[in-house]
Amino acid sequence: MEAVIQNKPILHRLWPVAILVLGFIGFFVAGLNDYLTFETLRDNREYLATVVAEHAVLTATAFLALYIVVVAFSLPVAAPISIAGGLMFGIVGGSVLVVVGATIGSALVFLIARSAIGDSLRRRAGPWVRRLEVGFRDNALSYMLVLRLVPLFPFWLVNVVPALLGVRCKTYMLATFFGIIPGTVVYVGVGDGLGMVFEKGQTPDLGLIFEPRILGPILGLAALSFLPVLYKRFRRTSDTV
Repeated sequence: MEAVIQNKPILHRLWPVAILVLGFIGFFVAGLNDYLTFETLRDNREYLATVVAEHAVLTATAFLALYIVVVAFSLPVAAPISIAGGLMFGIVGGSVLVVVGATIGSALVFLIARSAIGDSLRRRAGPWVRRLEVGFRDNALSYMLVLRLVPLFPFWLVNVVPALLGVRCKTYMLATFFGIIPGTVVYVGVGDGLGMVFEKGQTPDLGLIFEPRILGPILGLAALSFLPVLYKRFRRTSDTV
């Protein structure tokens, strides 16, 4: 009985993680990834256009809920669904829905990771991890913006690591919301022109974001986001001289 009582807090913290893991596995076991393809969009684009025209609010709400689930369960279909958002709602409406959905879904992962393992990890962390946590937390907004702007790391990883380093939820959500806007607009913009691509019998290029004309401005924004970190280091160096 005592062992059960001691284990209860751990189980209480870990059951949301178990749900996310089971949902991720179930997505592939059920073969749902086979339906989220460009061929499916091509074959159903007229139907989707009709549904959006007749039930705009309901369809937008359903799309938003779907995007939250996709991000929360870390399903590797965010890019195709972002493109679908552009096809269905245009570049402005699609971008708003994707950014809001991704921010909410990311926040859910962040909160689950922080409550499940973040606090216990920080209690057991050594001096090096604590220094890393303090450094990251002092410049959390700048670091988070860089991580969101530059597509170097998996989206799910950037959702989890800040929770383990003690980043505030408000800072995390603010950086996520604004940091994912440029990349979102790129993919949703692809979807906005998807009809013409299908009419030519082509497939959209998901590597578009890595082209210099697209990636260059995004890297510029990332560099600007990192300037406060460099300024703080410069001030500390100047004060010690």
